[in-house]
Amino acid sequence: MIPLKDNNPTTHFPIFTILIILINCAVFIYTDILGLATKEFYYQFSVIPIDISSLGQATERSALAALSTLITSQFLHGGLFHIASNMLFLWIFGNNVEDRLGRIRFVIFYLLCGIIAGLAQVTGDPSSTTPMLGASGAIAGVMGAYLFMFPGTQVLTLIWIVIFIRLVWLPASFIIIYWILIQVVLQVTSAGQQGGVAYLAHIGGFAGGIALYFLFRMFGRR
Repeated sequence: MIPLKDNNPTTHFPIFTILIILINCAVFIYTDILGLATKEFYYQFSVIPIDISSLGQATERSALAALSTLITSQFLHGGLFHIASNMLFLWIFGNNVEDRLGRIRFVIFYLLCGIIAGLAQVTGDPSSTTPMLGASGAIAGVMGAYLFMFPGTQVLTLIWIVIFIRLVWLPASFIIIYWILIQVVLQVTSAGQQGGVAYLAHIGGFAGGIALYFLFRMFGRR
């Protein structure tokens, strides 16, 4: 099930959603397509749970350097499918959330969701030395906010089951709830395994996005 677009037009040009997508793509070109990033580069800018939980002592760097990876890791990706799927979801759901929150508040919201996602993963396995990277946690937060902002919106979705392929309009609420339930199931079934996908970060980012949505709503739109 792949969402393609929604039927929810924006009233303002989503400049920061587009800017975030462009930054992610530029970094991906540098790291993967041009192959200019070394292994040390990924370890320096990805979230290393033990590095965060020890405030940098595990890798002998400053606490600020360790904590800064909660932001820098949001702009790194592990492959073409990783970035393509993330940017697709960000475009579908992010432009409307930016439209509702306002541009500057959206950037703050987005980065905070990514930070919460990273901290959730660290909390789940604070001694892990596996790098965590990607915008998935921040985008999960965007989806959490979208769920409450536009639950009735329809999303054009590609359904692909073996040889059965069809385009259908589905409620955004169904797609988002289905997605987060899959993350929960995968987190439970993969508990204790090293490496792989940071499902706990997705769940944490999603929950953080919902909490931040209500917090931001208390203080008005802009």
